[in-house]
Parts: sequence; structure tokens; C-alpha cells
Amino acid sequence: MAKRLTSLLLFFFLAFGLTLGLSTCTSQNISTTSSTEASKEFRIWWNEGYFPEETEAIRKIVADWEKSSGQKVKLSIYSEKDLSREIKNAIENNTPPDIFYSYAADFNLIPKLAWEGKLADVSSVIEPVKSLYLPTALETASYQNNLVQKRSFYAVPISQNANHIHYWKDLLQNSGYTEADIPKDWNRFWRFWQEVEKKARQKPATKGIYGIGMPMSNTATDTFFQFEYFLEAYDIKVLDAQGLLRLDQPEVRQGIITALKQFTSIYKDGLVPPKAIEWGDPDNNVSFLSREVLMAPNPSLSIAVSQKQDKDLYYNKIRTIEFPNKISGEPMKYKVAVKQVIVFESSNHKDLAKQFLTYLVKPENLNAYIKGSKARYFPIMPKLLDDPFWKDPKDPHISVAAKQFTRTLPFPSTLNPAYSQVLLQNVWGTAIKSIAKGEKSPEQATDDATVQIEKIFTDWK
Repeated sequence: MAKRLTSLLLFFFLAFGLTLGLSTCTSQNISTTSSTEASKEFRIWWNEGYFPEETEAIRKIVADWEKSSGQKVKLSIYSEKDLSREIKNAIENNTPPDIFYSYAADFNLIPKLAWEGKLADVSSVIEPVKSLYLPTALETASYQNNLVQKRSFYAVPISQNANHIHYWKDLLQNSGYTEADIPKDWNRFWRFWQEVEKKARQKPATKGIYGIGMPMSNTATDTFFQFEYFLEAYDIKVLDAQGLLRLDQPEVRQGIITALKQFTSIYKDGLVPPKAIEWGDPDNNVSFLSREVLMAPNPSLSIAVSQKQDKDLYYNKIRTIEFPNKISGEPMKYKVAVKQVIVFESSNHKDLAKQFLTYLVKPENLNAYIKGSKARYFPIMPKLLDDPFWKDPKDPHISVAAKQFTRTLPFPSTLNPAYSQVLLQNVWGTAIKSIAKGEKSPEQATDDATVQIEKIFTDWK
């Protein structure tokens, strides 16, 4: 029965991911659109949802806006992989859409486009509803335009995701523990899963299990997302309030070394599957759902919500908990990735684009769209969290995760867009992998990362 359950879970998750990767879109048609044709159409390019409900929600919002405004929209839905390729080609050919939304753009695209003056100022969209937004969301959408030497809103925040911790309640209990036994202290928390692993391996059914599903690769974006939480746990600020690097300060260097040492010790102590040094972003999800690991941190609720159709798994076996307290003993603050929509400065329909985005960010519309993600993403307007969907105490995942979004802070790229390149190049992932493989010491990896980061900041244009 256990093998059958494992196979079903793994099959479901792989099938789920494969469906997204093979989803159809209109990318071929758009790729061949001439600049003259493109200038006539009001075009929106949108990332396909991880769940059909998310895609349907944006389709409905667009359709409703078309009816109310009398304007025609050419909405194109892309898989994440196709979207990345198409927008690159469109920017190179000067045929970008009027409105663009990608899950990955907040890290790898928007900061640079804003810096280069290629994005339209969308302050007119945000200002009327500014008081509804979380401060973190506003900070994240405020960018420096180097072309006009101005900081302003060059993106519209619509949702956010943070890091969550999932564990198998039944496997924890089978090892002789309960949730009450999970420490709140940072150091003890990570050691605890080593204790559970040892106990679990004494059982025939879980003799090959690992304590933690943590990526150690330089290919998974999850790696840097996780490590940023370790930096926060040690109160390490890589940038100062002015966005300048602090890497030359001895206490910062030592803090990074300590965080890297602890992060990679999880791997070196055998708590993480050996193949984690080659994992991509879906692999920790697959590892958890195949019950290869007892616990896995993940930068969204995708692990849990992908299993919502199985009530026993969702409500009884999988559990979501908050991160332990920081080294200082203070509650963890959660670095959030704020998902943003942009309008290109070269658009011939900037006014229409801003009108549509003004309609989109009406609380009722935004809430309907975000709920379509089934809590993979969360609201960036506090009042939306009053919806019972986000507060249902019977839900063991969404209700817990919602508490995390009351203590958020942005990634350092809000202070200096050059840091987005540090994330994009996965500098931290490279350092982590080199230590995990025994190629470098934490000290060497820290110094090499420092050199790479300093070069990124020097070359930033």
C-alpha cells in the first residue's frame, strides 16, 4: 500500500508539472507579429496558471473589462518556459506586448528593464489604492529609472509568495514525535530532523528516508530563496539602507560563512538526499511527495495544495508550519517574492494598459484572481486576507501560511537592482554546491561569492 501511495503521489505531481510544460499557447502567432501589426492591437501576455482556475480567472477579468470598456484585448497565455523565450525575442525585436506578467519576472527581468527606462510609470494605477497595499509590496514595485534618474512605481504588485515548511505528520508520529516536539529555536529546529531521521530509519517502511528535502544546487531558484532565509535568521544584511554592499565588513563576512556552514551541514550530515546538489525547482516537491524526505521547505504552498483533491493527505498527513525563530530569538521575518505586472514604455496603448490594470487591482478582482492559484500565491492587500478562504482554521496549510504574511520584508534587490543579478546568477547556489561537494570551504566559497557579487555591482548598467 505504501509503495502504491508513493507511486500515485509521484505520478500525480509529475503529470501535473508535465501538463503545465506541454500546455498550448499562441506563442507562434505572436512571434511572427510585425511591429506594425503589434502597434494596432492591445496585447496582454500572461503566465499560464499552475491551476486551471487561475488561468480562467484572468480570462474572465479580461472579458469583463472588455465588456465594460468596449475595448478589444488580444490575450495570450503562455507556459512559463515559452513566456521567457517569447519576451526575450519581443524585446530584441522591439515588439513587446502592452502588458506583461510572468511569475519569474520580479527577479530576472523587471529590475533591469526599469533601470534601463523601458517600463512605463504606473503610479497612476497604484496611488489611488496605495493605502490598501502592504508596505513590502510597495517597496518591491518601486524601481530606479537610470534613464531619467527617477525612482517611481514601474510595476503593479498583484500577489506574493513566501517560504513554508511542510512535514509528514504520520511519519513524524510513527517515529515517536508530535508537532509539539518541533523546536522553535533555530539551531535546535534543524538538529531535530536529524533525530527524527534516525528514529524513522529504524522502521522497515522508512529505513531509507531522509530528514530534510533542501536543494543544494546552483540550478534551482529554490536554493537562493532558502538561503536568503538563513541570512535573515542570522540578521545578515548584505546591503545597507542606501543599497550599498556591506561585504567588506568583517561581521558580514563571518555571518555569511556561518550561514553557509549551517546550510550545507544539513547535506554533509546526510540529512538531504545526495542528488539534491543537482536538483531543479520541482525536485524537492517530488522528493517530499514521494515520501523520500520527512520535511521540506518550499517557496510556495504548491506541495500541499497540489494534493488538495486527496482529503486524507491534505487534511491529515501533510502539515504546514512556520519557520523557527531567528538566532536572536525573534520571530522570523519572511522575505517575499512580490509578483508584478508591467507596461512597456514603448507601448502605443499605455493609457489603455493603465485602465485595465486599474480594473485588475480592484480588491474583488484581485482576490478572485489570486484565489484561482489555490493559495500558491497570497494577497498583497491585507483586507483581502479577511476572506474566509484565507482564514479557515480547518485548513491546516492556508490558515498557517496566512500568518506568515503579517511579518514580511522584501528581497535586497529593492534596495539595489543589481542584487537581482546576484539572484539570477544564483551566486549563493554556486557557493552552496561547491561546499556540499567538498570543493571549497565555507570561507573560500564566501570569498569567491563576494568577488562575484562585487563584479556584478560594478558592471551593473
